[in-house]
Amino acid sequence: MNSSILHKEVQEFIDNNLNADITKLLLKGIQFEGVSTKALVEQIEAKKRSQKKLPTWFSSKGIYYPNKLNIEQTSSEITAKYKSSLVSGKSIVDITGGFGIDCFYFSKHIESVTHCEINADLSEIVTHNYNALGVSNVETISSDGISYLKETDKKFDWIYIDPSRRHDVKGKVFFLSDCLPNVPEHLDLLFERTDNILVKTSPLLDISSGIKELKQVKAIHVVAVNNEVKELLWVLEKDVSEAIMIKTINIKKEAVSEFEFLYDAEKDVSVNYDLPQQYLYEPNAAILKAGAFKSIAKAFDLNKLHAHTHLYSSNMLISFPGRRFKIDKVLPFNKKRLKYERISMVNIATRNFPESAEKIKKRFHLKDGGRTFLFFTTNVRGEKIILVCSKVE
Repeated sequence: MNSSILHKEVQEFIDNNLNADITKLLLKGIQFEGVSTKALVEQIEAKKRSQKKLPTWFSSKGIYYPNKLNIEQTSSEITAKYKSSLVSGKSIVDITGGFGIDCFYFSKHIESVTHCEINADLSEIVTHNYNALGVSNVETISSDGISYLKETDKKFDWIYIDPSRRHDVKGKVFFLSDCLPNVPEHLDLLFERTDNILVKTSPLLDISSGIKELKQVKAIHVVAVNNEVKELLWVLEKDVSEAIMIKTINIKKEAVSEFEFLYDAEKDVSVNYDLPQQYLYEPNAAILKAGAFKSIAKAFDLNKLHAHTHLYSSNMLISFPGRRFKIDKVLPFNKKRLKYERISMVNIATRNFPESAEKIKKRFHLKDGGRTFLFFTTNVRGEKIILVCSKVE
């Protein structure tokens, strides 16, 4: 950590150049005693990326930023605030501390917070920033979190872990055993130090695979922000015996939408399948990631269009955790029929359909935009259809 970056004139330069052309700054070169152009540019890029994701840090004086990769990988304040609501008690240790956003929010609910970060430079940065932010109940330790747990004899009310995927693991499908730390491998140690564990993972992790690996799962929270799933939160409890609860959360500026169901009960839920009626419902991204395909239909008394079509319908307009549409027309999947409708600018979505939205746009010469929504899907009879819809606000 270079303390010269915190000098008043350097901080003013960073603030005045948040929207500057980085390439020009690098070519021009910047002269501040003890501060390289590269280091300045790294601060500018990292602070710029923090503006929306970390507004508390962005708006506070004297904040020192790590490289932009650390900013990309850290929790947002929105999701950190939510996960802090899941923990309670007097003590928590974050064994994968990172930039310290999660610990900042844990410190608002828990008396004693321990932040472990293996990268000594990042640990020093976090310590400085906590002082700048007036946080006094977080202890920062420059150590590998697993090593710290092996060496300490403390028992915590909670352990928090945000494992990172190893760089040598290819492809989108991965397991927790592919991450560092390897949580499944260390479960015995973790439960020696606590009865409650909170694990954050990428939305790419398959839920059924995660349940098999973690074993003692009490609940899973699928967290979306503005209908984009950001993270899965796994609540583990020592010797848990109750059924796994899945809770979906979609955080939007105007409201927070929640839906929950029992994981094991989903497969046994009976639903009605029927042709499209007057209104169409599309669950939010968190519900779809959670796999509540039948539970959502049962909870809201909706008809499902097809076993593999995760769209729902009814003759009455109801409140729903997702998008709602008025079905204006139901068309057969036919080029001539769609051409007859003289639709040129549309919003296209495909559900349980053999062609992608991009391919359909090219095939039918359609452009994005307008107020008309076309859902290309399959109905209960196995027929390929087009639902011409208008959105219900």
